[in-house]
Amino acid sequence: MEKGNLSINSENILPIIKKWLYSESDIFLRELVSNGCDAITKLQKLVGMGEANVGDDTKYKVTVVLDKENSIIKVIDNGIGMTADEIKEYITQIAFSGASDFINKYKDKINEGGDIIGHFGLGFYSAFMVADKVQIDSLSYKDGATAARWICDGGVEFEMDESDKTDRGTVITLYIGEDGKDFLNPYKIKETLAKYCYFMPIEIYFEDTEDLKKESEKPESKDGENVIEEPKKTEPINQTNPLWLKQPKDCSDEEYKAFYHNVFTDLNDPLFWIHLNMEYPFRLKGILYFPKLKHELDSIEGQVKLYNNQVFIADNIKEVIPEFLLLLKGTIDCPDLPLNVSRSFLQNDGYVTKMSKYITKKVADKLNSLFKKEREEYEKFWDDISQFIKYGCLREKDFYDKVKDSLLFKTTKGSYVTLSEYLDAAKEKHENKVFYVTDKNQQAQYIKMFEDNGMEAVILDTRLDNPFMSSVEMYNSGVTFSRIDADIAENLKNEERDEDKKLTERFENIFKDVLKKDDIKVKVESLKADDVSGIVQLSEQSRRMQEMSSLYGMNFGNMPVDETLILNSNNNVVKLLSEISDNEQRKDDVELICKQIYDLAVMSHKPLEMKEMTEFIARSNKILEMTMKG
Repeated sequence: MEKGNLSINSENILPIIKKWLYSESDIFLRELVSNGCDAITKLQKLVGMGEANVGDDTKYKVTVVLDKENSIIKVIDNGIGMTADEIKEYITQIAFSGASDFINKYKDKINEGGDIIGHFGLGFYSAFMVADKVQIDSLSYKDGATAARWICDGGVEFEMDESDKTDRGTVITLYIGEDGKDFLNPYKIKETLAKYCYFMPIEIYFEDTEDLKKESEKPESKDGENVIEEPKKTEPINQTNPLWLKQPKDCSDEEYKAFYHNVFTDLNDPLFWIHLNMEYPFRLKGILYFPKLKHELDSIEGQVKLYNNQVFIADNIKEVIPEFLLLLKGTIDCPDLPLNVSRSFLQNDGYVTKMSKYITKKVADKLNSLFKKEREEYEKFWDDISQFIKYGCLREKDFYDKVKDSLLFKTTKGSYVTLSEYLDAAKEKHENKVFYVTDKNQQAQYIKMFEDNGMEAVILDTRLDNPFMSSVEMYNSGVTFSRIDADIAENLKNEERDEDKKLTERFENIFKDVLKKDDIKVKVESLKADDVSGIVQLSEQSRRMQEMSSLYGMNFGNMPVDETLILNSNNNVVKLLSEISDNEQRKDDVELICKQIYDLAVMSHKPLEMKEMTEFIARSNKILEMTMKG
């Protein structure tokens, strides 16, 4: 029986890398620049351990050079460099990790790899996504090393020879092909570097040979003498020490705000922020900002940027960042992030779940701390963050359990109360029941009735509130929510009277006949508010089903509407209607009053349809004329 070792043929693997391993072609810059940073970091560690000597005045940097005229992009670093043997080992043996080898070799002298970026030798081969040919020129830091050159056109063969490179480090030269021609635009290069490399730990510079050529052509004065100009100062395109690396106690509010404006180009200040700083059981740092959220969730665009050792990975990765937190803005850097081979996707679900739970807990802790220690300030934020918090409670029961005592409800009087505070204050009038309004203007009549009787409701006026209150009812046994026009609290009524019972049947027949509504329910009650002639009640359950049907596009068919017209026997108009309802000569007046009472009641419940509004206005004018005639 013959035994052997499997080998990967580059003729087969390169097309896979080129087409399938990386989701975006601009990834090549991230990989090559981070490899350059990695090479410098390794050298710095060797210098620190006394294993290498490069001189105290060394300025470490990675430079990306665009030569559009010759269709070339170069990535240059002055890091550790490679010998010919190392190029063969790290480059020609696909998927061999130089970082892993370095860490293993010096594991007794460095702390678990420290901030070595690289994880996968495959990263280099992303260059072939845009290049028809790639050349490496490298000179190792080792004494007596000879510079080496490696050239490959993306096939199975490569060439190696000595290089004319004289300074330490590595130059990756990409001869850009048709697939990469978009990257011959300097703006595209700058945009990509800003996207992936803005916080890499080594200074990164960009050079455009066309700009360098223009600068070298010195202008001349009229008499032919050269004009001496001060050379332009070249600035790195990145920030090597992002704010999240500092200890929270060392960061000022001004720094947090400046970082937010810079990264997210938001002119508004964030409401507040959470600085994440964890070392065990995994390393995670970052800053989450609470922006001023808009009223409805579908108009909110959050942005949480995920980094791996200061290398940008992606926006809004839901495995790490709970979905409801994606409404926020922020940066999260996790050196221990379990990425797959392309550094584009996550693996190890258990590990990622722990990270997600940690982030959720930190957000909940921040909210609870603000509520307990800075409630006045917290109440000022509430209108801006309530939708985010409610959404989080709906998405994750664990989050609700953590923040339930810090959930606020805004009342019709403008104050902010917790659920327990509202129920305690109202227990003598309506125990375990929360009255709410969805439109303060539309339901003003009901609000006034409440206020006149020393009662108040809470405001739940967004589409999210319907499912939110249902979840609160589910989590708090015995507590119910009822819209202010769905039920009349006993406190708003006078004592029940026998004559009201007798009037109910008579009025129901009259209104059915006048309104041509056989299914309408009519009930006569004596309300304390004598200026209210009638109100329409729609059962809470029926109304919620209607709203859910509208929100989610569901069709419940001909579902009966549980609607009741409550007539106030304590109102003068209703009293007049009672007096003339049997008078055949005033039949037209009875019809006029019934329709007007009904439309007024409906208007406090919902807007009238166009036809109904037209009839209401015409009828109102007629009533005015009748009044003027006496």
